[in-house]
Amino acid sequence: MDFIWILIAFVCGVMARSIALPPLIGYLIAGFLLNYLGYESKSVLQVLSDMGITLMLFTIGLKLRLKDIFKTEVWATTISHMSLWILISGGLFLALSVTALSYFSNLDIKVIALIAFALSFSSTVCIVKILEESGELKTRHGKIAVAILVMQDIIAVVFMALATGATPSLWAFGLPALILLVPVIGALLNRVGHGELLPLMGLFLAFGAYELFYLLNIKGDLGALIIGVLLNGHSKSAEMYKSLISFKDIFLIGFFLSIGFSALPTFEMLVIALMLMVLIPIKAIAFYGLLVLMKLRARTSFLSSLLLSNYSEFGLIVVALCVQSGWLEKEWLVILALAVSLSFVITSLIYRNAHSLYARYTQSLNKFESTKRLQDDVFELPKSAEVLVIGMGRVGKGTYQSLCQMVNNRVWGLDADEDRYRRLKAQGYRIFYGDGEDAELWKSLDLSHTKLVLIALPFIRDIQNIQEQLRNVNYQGKVAAIARYEDQIEKLTECGIDKIFNFYNEAGVGFAKESLTLIDHQSK
Repeated sequence: MDFIWILIAFVCGVMARSIALPPLIGYLIAGFLLNYLGYESKSVLQVLSDMGITLMLFTIGLKLRLKDIFKTEVWATTISHMSLWILISGGLFLALSVTALSYFSNLDIKVIALIAFALSFSSTVCIVKILEESGELKTRHGKIAVAILVMQDIIAVVFMALATGATPSLWAFGLPALILLVPVIGALLNRVGHGELLPLMGLFLAFGAYELFYLLNIKGDLGALIIGVLLNGHSKSAEMYKSLISFKDIFLIGFFLSIGFSALPTFEMLVIALMLMVLIPIKAIAFYGLLVLMKLRARTSFLSSLLLSNYSEFGLIVVALCVQSGWLEKEWLVILALAVSLSFVITSLIYRNAHSLYARYTQSLNKFESTKRLQDDVFELPKSAEVLVIGMGRVGKGTYQSLCQMVNNRVWGLDADEDRYRRLKAQGYRIFYGDGEDAELWKSLDLSHTKLVLIALPFIRDIQNIQEQLRNVNYQGKVAAIARYEDQIEKLTECGIDKIFNFYNEAGVGFAKESLTLIDHQSK
């Protein structure tokens, strides 16, 4: 990749970040800008893009449980939404095809159905990036959105096999034997340690699985996802996930740049892409209605539907196949590339305020909520919980353990990561499952006996949102939180946090005090 590409991608990413937008929007703009300046896409860019998507699906697998995919609220919502969307959007495109509107006038029913099908998918790349940046990948709504994305990917694999005529090899029937290799891979994982061999093994597994499935005439990305899922329960899967994040993010820059190299848009193409944006609210409403119908809570349904309301990079693949077959004009590839890019921008902008939007329209949204609750949506806080630790990661877990020595069984933990919740509960921790940013959770809890809430979360926006929810339910106790940087202390003070600990300073003070006991003991 040329230095100028890296420079423009970096500058555009920084500019996007400076106005509180995700860097991925800057990378999209950089791709179109490079195309406009006359630079041509190189094979290395496509290689980076493919590597990024493969690695992303592998890391999703490391965090995904198979049973989440096959829950009724996931598979039924995915299939129902896709069918409903094709009927609604296909009907609108069919109406436009009888007009003299350019690019629509020559479309037949078959091609219209394919375009509608292409637009029914949501972007795995965009949604996972947003969830990672907001720290909500393992929340209830985050897991629902990701599970639906995976189900869509499975449908995509079936479509690609039928559309390209590629019949899986007979050897593909032997793929279930991969399960037998899990103990061997797990033992090897335990031997590679915690250094550079760990991410290197992750790359080997992801791309190795891709090549294996590709050789068997199956979409390679599916192989990366499956091997990740098979390693999900391993003790080092979380550590491997963290070690691969930087690699994945760098590779994905190639994907966002490649969208801009699809072609240069004309004004008419931009108008049609903007017309497709009008359908985004329909997509959101359909997802919300179906998820509520599946008895999910209004908040989970609302946040999931906002995440899923965009167009997918897979749509470009479907349209490219149509262009190659001569069914569509090549300009449709540009139109779809613009629509996908614009939908990324819309999702990123709207989801920044998703929790505030839900708080504002809670009463209206809750009217559609089922009176029956799924087991995962039932909350209960014991009256003995005088101290509550929100976020049971490394810092929260350490805080909980220290508090147990001081206040015995009066301390409880709260975590939005269902896997962590189940693991810690099995180990005897007093913990319950829930999202601290969920207004309905706090309304359903009796906090009259709780004197102190400690928020052990890494993202300042999450801390601010939780403090706002506590204020809204008139919580009378004290609140403490952790800040990692000096500039965060002022922001947390402004939102009413009673005590703020600078993570690195306090760690240094604690280390110094513990170390001094060594010489104090000797002097005595």
